[in-house]
Amino acid sequence: MSDRDVRIYEVGPRDGLQNESSPIPTDAKLRFIDLLTRAGLREIEATSFVSPKAIPQLADADELMAALDRRPGVRYPVLVPNARGMDRAEAAGADALCVFTAASEAFTRANINMTIPESIDAFRPVIDRALELGWWTRGYVSTAFGCPYQGEVGEAAVVAVAQQLHELGIEELSIGDTIGVAGPSDVRRVVRALDGAGFAPDRLAMHFHDTRGTALANVAAALELGVRCFDASTGGTGGCPYAPGAAGNLATEDLVYMLEREGLSHGVDLDALLVAARHVSETLARPLGTKVGQAGGWRLP
Repeated sequence: MSDRDVRIYEVGPRDGLQNESSPIPTDAKLRFIDLLTRAGLREIEATSFVSPKAIPQLADADELMAALDRRPGVRYPVLVPNARGMDRAEAAGADALCVFTAASEAFTRANINMTIPESIDAFRPVIDRALELGWWTRGYVSTAFGCPYQGEVGEAAVVAVAQQLHELGIEELSIGDTIGVAGPSDVRRVVRALDGAGFAPDRLAMHFHDTRGTALANVAAALELGVRCFDASTGGTGGCPYAPGAAGNLATEDLVYMLEREGLSHGVDLDALLVAARHVSETLARPLGTKVGQAGGWRLP
């Protein structure tokens, strides 16, 4: 992977849909994933094996994974919170997983009813089994810039959680601005702290929410520091059900357009991606709220 290549990690089918109030048919989710694949996305987080009571919108995880048309060269990670979820994911034929904790104790307690150390302990058998099976693994560090309950989050807390996840054997860390409060200086502060602790920027992914309109500015700051993987949700959907006011992931179509204007390679066809975005809009019965979703792309004649 060269300095001009960027990985786009699509979270729309999982993070983008998990907080919707109306039921979403499994067939619509499968169609969404298929359209994302056709657009050129090669990492698509498909669903989550959490308790159906906790996240009703993803209660069809077993059914969805069984029906998924898996394309060669495409990775379909799933979120797995504990050993029970791991059993379900394994039975469903998954081969890549993510685990989820936070840099804020208050948020971790509100989100998964555990302390940070307890969450790490819960992940240990999950990651051990995944590594035994040869699965790809990723760890989310949410609230890396701010917490809805605690307030500001220092970079030392982010580094501490990153180190614990790394010790489990996790391959990639996604650093999340869960409630969309970060600015470019915050991104530089956290990425530099991680780099100083041995986590090189090219080993990180950044997960920005556009709650306050700073997501693309934060992407630009991270790019300058050498980060080359970004999470995004086609249609700009999503947010965290445990973070009041945190709605709207960075839109994949907005990210793709900016990367194209910067001359960076990403492998995604914007026109095809907008077809997927319109499918989301129709499925959710609301207009696209993303900038490129509304205006479309632009190329010189």
